[in-house]
Amino acid sequence: MFLSAIILGLLGSFHCVGMCGPIAFMLPINRKNKTKGFFQILSYHFGRLFTYSLIGLLFGFLGKSFFLFGFQQQISIIAGILMILFILFPKIFKRINVSSKVGKIIFNVKNALGKELKKKGNDTFFTIGFLNGFLPCGLVYMALFGALATTNPLSGSLYMFLFGIGTIPLMTAVVYLGNFTKGNFRKHIQKAIPVIVVFIGALFILRGLGLGIPYISPSPLLDLAGSNTTICH
Repeated sequence: MFLSAIILGLLGSFHCVGMCGPIAFMLPINRKNKTKGFFQILSYHFGRLFTYSLIGLLFGFLGKSFFLFGFQQQISIIAGILMILFILFPKIFKRINVSSKVGKIIFNVKNALGKELKKKGNDTFFTIGFLNGFLPCGLVYMALFGALATTNPLSGSLYMFLFGIGTIPLMTAVVYLGNFTKGNFRKHIQKAIPVIVVFIGALFILRGLGLGIPYISPSPLLDLAGSNTTICH
């Protein structure tokens, strides 16, 4: 399951380049001092990872509440179905109106990002990364479905952390090289992303069905025993 988080991050970062690439490229890093610039970029990534981990923790708590009510398998199946539906019928999700409060929060986040990009303080890069993590993104939503299916706060946080780790290589390259992923290569990756998401969604559904397949679809009793062991440790 956690491997799917890294895969989503690695492939999803090609999508993220279009959404967050301009922010990464506009980072006020010190390009004359490579060592200082490296730590500034590292701080930016830590900010994003902190946000992803925090949101993953919250979704893990939500998943745990379903688990306590005996909906562990169902939530895994629902998460997988939502992943697949998001890919097959993207227009349906785009039509869902965001509440005015959420829209206002996103607007405030963008304003705060704009102000931070003009600064060069020691905490600027972490703050930019922290705010960047709250921007709406379809691939982040996919990862959150995975965090929800973990039915455990720490596992949900780890899932999102690993998703963020997967985005680091390409997002770091964008800082130095700009949007270099144009052309046929990017087109091929963009075509692969939906296939990978559907595949991961199918894995979540199989996991929820509890067919007794080791590692892929363990039986409910074995899955429950594994969860209890984790909690005890």
